[in-house]
Amino acid sequence: MKQATVIGAGLAGCEAAWQLASRGVPVTLIEMKPEKYTPAHRSAGFAELVCSNSLRSDQLTNAVGLLKEEMRQLGSLIMRCADETRVPAGGALAVDREAFSARVTQAVRSHPLITVEQREASELPETDAVIATGPLTSDALAEKIAALPGLETLNFYDAAAPIVSGESLDMSRVFRQGRYGRGDDYLNCPMTREEYMAFYQALLTAQKAEVHGFDGTQVFEGCMPIEVMAARGEMVMAFGPMKPVGLTDPRTGREPFAVVQLRAENREGTMYNLVGFQTRLKWGEQKRVFSMIPGLEHAEFLRYGVMHRNTFLHSPGFLDETYQVISRPGLYFAGQMTGVEGYVESAASGMVAGISLARRMLGLPAVDFTRRTAIGALAHHVSGATGDFQPMNANFGLIEPCEKRIRNKQERYGAVAARALDTIEALRSNPLACDFDRTLARPEG
Repeated sequence: MKQATVIGAGLAGCEAAWQLASRGVPVTLIEMKPEKYTPAHRSAGFAELVCSNSLRSDQLTNAVGLLKEEMRQLGSLIMRCADETRVPAGGALAVDREAFSARVTQAVRSHPLITVEQREASELPETDAVIATGPLTSDALAEKIAALPGLETLNFYDAAAPIVSGESLDMSRVFRQGRYGRGDDYLNCPMTREEYMAFYQALLTAQKAEVHGFDGTQVFEGCMPIEVMAARGEMVMAFGPMKPVGLTDPRTGREPFAVVQLRAENREGTMYNLVGFQTRLKWGEQKRVFSMIPGLEHAEFLRYGVMHRNTFLHSPGFLDETYQVISRPGLYFAGQMTGVEGYVESAASGMVAGISLARRMLGLPAVDFTRRTAIGALAHHVSGATGDFQPMNANFGLIEPCEKRIRNKQERYGAVAARALDTIEALRSNPLACDFDRTLARPEG
């Protein structure tokens, strides 16, 4: 049996390698850590989460919640490990980062058909392969990728939010509550109008760290630095990550003017992420400005926010709906570099690429998940979007609508989700179409 190559042991690469090996295909997984680190990574483990520990909503009436359930039904390693290491986060799926990475690393390293090589890959493989080197692809490999026929490579920058120590918070000023009474997994730092305006003014004048090649416009809207958001208008933050809707300050019995939410980074609640506070402020400025937030006056910052490069492909017309390079069959891409945005979406692209390459190597026809599923709709968007192609999260706008018109949004999304899961089940139960549930027989020779 021929060997497949997967480059990159992030969420997408680990999922791709797992799907290949689960179907009897031997895999060489190449990962440059710990020999070499990117500016954003710190751990030697696989599937390291950088920006946040949240995999977002777990509700089926939310597109990413549906995507996660589809992946569970298809035997996702990433979803299994996430479910096993989850921490309280209301209706969202958040994980203990270290435990999650350790669980994925152990599973991948212990698989008998996966061989891990710890080195930097600077050349494109000549054999069947999945490239999942992520938004921080090394310059040497990025140069080779950029030379592939028909490809335009784009660059922009992502931002990561700070993490503070739980024991350093002033709980006399912070209250625990979920929006609209949905649990109590979030800590809330309420602000009066006066406190908000002082914070807003401080953000406008705070010093920013220099990032090579960053001009203030190359920011993906879904991961916008808080200071860039403030510069767009004094109330933009109050209608964004600092919106107070659905929350009641128990000290006043009223909705605050604005709120900063904190989400637990681990089960013990010793670390908290400032939700939506990605930033490129200098570290000293982060300490000064973010300490103006009620309850964070004496906060211990365990990690400051950072900016980092994000490279992605102009995938429409370059990749097909299985993430395969059209001009070079047998070469697949997966992860954020394809133009999917988010942890779950990255893992989902790795799942499709891994399954697709396995079927190709086993002499089986490719599977089209169709636009009726979240996982398929995302792949179809990446391969066939028109206009100005930009990174995209999973959303119901990508999924083929139901034939029957349903006015109520939640009922409509529920119907789309039910049809999507029925579609996945039909694929799983039809071995000629997919055969997800058992190791595929290897063809002779």
